[in-house]
Amino acid sequence: MFSKIFPKIHAEGYKFLIIAVIITIILYTLSDFLGLIGLVLTIWVYYFFRDPDRVIIEDDNYLVSPADGEILKVEEVDGPKELGLENKKFNKISVFMNVFDCHVNRTPCAGKIEEILYKPGKFFNASLDKASEDNERNYFKIKDTDGNDVIVVQIAGLVARRIVCESNKDQELKQGDRIGMIRFGSRADVYYENYQPLVKVGQKAISGETLLAKK
Repeated sequence: MFSKIFPKIHAEGYKFLIIAVIITIILYTLSDFLGLIGLVLTIWVYYFFRDPDRVIIEDDNYLVSPADGEILKVEEVDGPKELGLENKKFNKISVFMNVFDCHVNRTPCAGKIEEILYKPGKFFNASLDKASEDNERNYFKIKDTDGNDVIVVQIAGLVARRIVCESNKDQELKQGDRIGMIRFGSRADVYYENYQPLVKVGQKAISGETLLAKK
């Protein structure tokens, strides 16, 4: 019960939390009202960087959500040209994270990371189509246990200024393993083949738990 109310936070969050606490103390010396504003800010920083444990299905027949948020798109598209897959068809599910969602990202499936590719870019609203081509983003090309390509793309948003990658090329992953996070509002795209989507636009997703697609 305690861990649900006060979940652990991601390592990226400690410095921001310390800064928020210092600001709050300074504001309290000026006035109680300003101090209260600082306290609210500190609580928000804490919950933004929360990194709760999740119950993972650990079933190779399913893809789980890489992020908390709202299902923004479920569609068939060409693969990412950045990975040389523009001539291959994939299904894609996009998950939009607002500033109140947990921003720790997880792998949708068990498998091996074949490639990681970082692309610097702009900071348009992550819900826009052009964000997938223009914004700062990070690609994970994963080969699942049946040899299918599953690609996760971390896309920075309007406020986000840094994508954190916590995985390495050739790393073996278990389904639901943490692979990184995006700070302050963003999106995660999943490209996949040989799975059928289980979600629809507007549905809420929970990282590591919501089943996105099934073989």
